[in-house]
Amino acid sequence: MRQERDSDRPLFMISVAAELAGMHPQTLRLYERRGLVRPQRTAKNTRRYSERDVERLQRIQELTELGLNLAGVERVLAMEEQLNAMGRQMLALQTQLAEAAEAMRREVERVERSHRMDLVPVSRTQVVHIGRRRRHA
Repeated sequence: MRQERDSDRPLFMISVAAELAGMHPQTLRLYERRGLVRPQRTAKNTRRYSERDVERLQRIQELTELGLNLAGVERVLAMEEQLNAMGRQMLALQTQLAEAAEAMRREVERVERSHRMDLVPVSRTQVVHIGRRRRHA
């Protein structure tokens, strides 16, 4: 968790973030206006970019170099975020499933142990019929 917080910490001014991402600062401002990136602001309203922001800018750069316009970039980024969320949800569900399966296994073992004391195997040759016998006339 610590590593995640460090990558979200606002460190870079716009000129440094632009250089790290390989683009002009004006391009970063455009991306911010489009909502593609949301840098944090200082008390004096200066933009500060985190490592995660710079990685996102690099991803945007990759997509635009592939020929996508900004609308396409927005869609791809939204789908990637959705895919990541679904992956996290799937992992959580797999964990819940594994826990439920383990609980079920333990419950089956408990029930089987409790039945072992109550049931005694009997072979057919040891069965004795009690009750009235019919008389054949």
